[in-house]
Amino acid sequence: MNHKITLFGEITVYAFAEKRLDANISGLIKGEFGDIVRNQNVKKLVIDLSEVESCDSSGLSTLLVANRLISDVHGGLRVVCPSEKLLTLIKITKLDRVLRLCGSVDEAVRELKALH
Repeated sequence: MNHKITLFGEITVYAFAEKRLDANISGLIKGEFGDIVRNQNVKKLVIDLSEVESCDSSGLSTLLVANRLISDVHGGLRVVCPSEKLLTLIKITKLDRVLRLCGSVDEAVRELKALH
């Protein structure tokens, strides 16, 4: 599983370098998100899906797990989703009502910086 983690002060950006967010990697990612939030004390997280071309229900579940973990620590989560295909999937499943979506990492970082 390929990804890149970048820090912007107190904000952690987790960028997928994978084309597919599916059952093959979702278990590993959920574990990583747990580690990031619980062990590294991250409270502001950006999940960058810019490279992701397809996603299944396991992948969507991964985003919900990250959202729950961040909510548990009273933090903030932003999901960067510039792909129309992925955005349509998120809207069809109504996850856009649960997840805060952004069009770019810059936008997501700006929003999280504004949170106190």
